[in-house]
Amino acid sequence: MNAPLRDKSYFDTRATSEMARHLRSQPRTMQETMAYACRILAMTEQEAGLAGQISVRSERPGAYWTLRFGLGFDEATPADFIEVDRDLNTLTGDGMPNPATRFHLWVYDARPDVHSIIHTHSPWASALAAARQPLVIAQMDMTPLHDDCAFLGEWPGVPIADQEGVIISEALGDKRAIILAHHGYLTAGKTCEEATYLSVYLERAARMQIRAQAFGPLTPVDDALAREAHDYLLKPSIVNATFAYWARQTHGIAPLPPA
Repeated sequence: MNAPLRDKSYFDTRATSEMARHLRSQPRTMQETMAYACRILAMTEQEAGLAGQISVRSERPGAYWTLRFGLGFDEATPADFIEVDRDLNTLTGDGMPNPATRFHLWVYDARPDVHSIIHTHSPWASALAAARQPLVIAQMDMTPLHDDCAFLGEWPGVPIADQEGVIISEALGDKRAIILAHHGYLTAGKTCEEATYLSVYLERAARMQIRAQAFGPLTPVDDALAREAHDYLLKPSIVNATFAYWARQTHGIAPLPPA
């Protein structure tokens, strides 16, 4: 006799409990996590010269940590991150920040829930940006961005001044990602791991959208199902375990030096 069908919530609760027990994060310093994030972005071909940016909110009010200017993502080590203040003066470490990270301050001010920001001019997301196309959630792997990817239709110019920060932060609103027309993208995570996870999946989603359009118009995923998948795939245990897997992959490319 067949057993009665159980509601999906049973399996969700069980899987969440088991993931909490078995998918435990390996301890890392904040600088090690940022270095791995940079290596992951490089591994997924998201480098764009010196245009790529990463930051993590500092415990010091009005400050953040970022990769010192002049290095690519693939070169990043834990020693290459500096802490800067609201006027981009270096407080900890040696070097200067990318001047374009100034707009990160406006996002941090507007979003107390955001603790890490990634911005790149990655190939596929930049192709959507060049075509001024918002993201269409048409497949399961895109759903972490469901109702969570804003779109800025006009380019405000190189974001080295305050006004660009106002425009970008307002366009981002309460979302965790945004495609910036004529520019690139930004992800805003509760953690550096989450911002990186969203960055990788946003670039994949952009690639999938562009390829799928060759076969005709895209059909968005049902809203309720996409929302369910969004929440499931953004569980911290899944985000952190995925980040750890990608970090292990980067060891085969260029191991991080000892901190």
